[in-house]
Amino acid sequence: MSFKISNQSSFKRGIFGVTGLVIIAATALMWQEHHASAQSADSQAGNVPVAGVAKVTRQDLAREVRISAEFRPYEQADLDAKVSGYVSRVTVDFGDQVKAGQLLATIEVPELQAQLANAQAVQQKAEADFTNSSLIYNRLVAVNKSHPNLVAQQELDTAEANDLAAAAAIAAAQAEVAKCRTLVSYTNITAPFDGVVTMRSVDPGQLVQAGTTGQGRAMLRVSDNYRLRLDFPVTVDYVKDIHVGDPVVVHVESLNDKTINGDIRRFTQEVEDSTRTMITEIEVPNPDLELKPGMYANVSLKVEKHAGVLAVPVEAVVGGKSPKVMVVNHDNQIEERPVTLGLETPDSYEVLSGLQEGDLVVMGNRAAFQPGQKVEPKLIQLSMRTGN
Repeated sequence: MSFKISNQSSFKRGIFGVTGLVIIAATALMWQEHHASAQSADSQAGNVPVAGVAKVTRQDLAREVRISAEFRPYEQADLDAKVSGYVSRVTVDFGDQVKAGQLLATIEVPELQAQLANAQAVQQKAEADFTNSSLIYNRLVAVNKSHPNLVAQQELDTAEANDLAAAAAIAAAQAEVAKCRTLVSYTNITAPFDGVVTMRSVDPGQLVQAGTTGQGRAMLRVSDNYRLRLDFPVTVDYVKDIHVGDPVVVHVESLNDKTINGDIRRFTQEVEDSTRTMITEIEVPNPDLELKPGMYANVSLKVEKHAGVLAVPVEAVVGGKSPKVMVVNHDNQIEERPVTLGLETPDSYEVLSGLQEGDLVVMGNRAAFQPGQKVEPKLIQLSMRTGN
């Protein structure tokens, strides 16, 4: 009797075990069907995650370097006296804008006026002597022509020599007058070009000596500030990238980071031994005189130019020594690819290998996606991304 009860218990436990397995299997099947149904519903409802992508394109890339520079006048002249004398008047002060040929100061030299008057008197006498000698010579020639042998040849020769000497005297007198007038003109100090008076060191009544350059301060200094030069040193590594006409951008921080576009006008064609740099220059128009000589600026210069290379935005690349990108393939699935990079700019990387032109690379939050995941790619306009 006890044996039969034991068999019945074993049988019941077997029945319960089989039933449990059936229930578990049925539950798993129902879960799978529900999950698949949910995925299908999500797909039909358009819940496939959207991935912002950028297209791999060919671009002209270059490295950008910033170099400090200082503005200086396009032209500058220190005006000194060419004759010694007393300053009779000064018509300008520093800061005044002047035109080419404008009178700036006058030096009083009475001796020069006296020399000029004397030279003019000598010229007048020479002209009178020449008139008289010419008259005498012409008369003798006329008499000799109408009455041959009436006038001695010696007398004719003497008259001709006197006439030539009088003509030479006129030429000498005219030269002396011109010289004196030139010296008198030196008493007027005029502007050599349009510009601004940036220094004044004399006042009326002050004695000035001729040719004081190098011995003291000039009387006046005029600078052409309507156009400025901006010189900057380019290191020897980038000398090969410098060409006349290349565009540059100038940033003036002291004027609220004012931006000026320019181009390279000239460079020295020589690397200085002490600094290992080459001086390069641009010209900056300054019609309203907003910029002042001596102001500092930063020049943004493009070097190491690579034309027509594959490029991707920097936001698409992850990893340091082993850079990778996420690519959306033709089946709209995520692929992770290693890439080899070249030149780096603030916005883009040059791609040497790993991508092809037209590939779509994921931008933004790449941690939200996994390789093999299906996504809906949405092209991002890079101009919108950078705010241009």
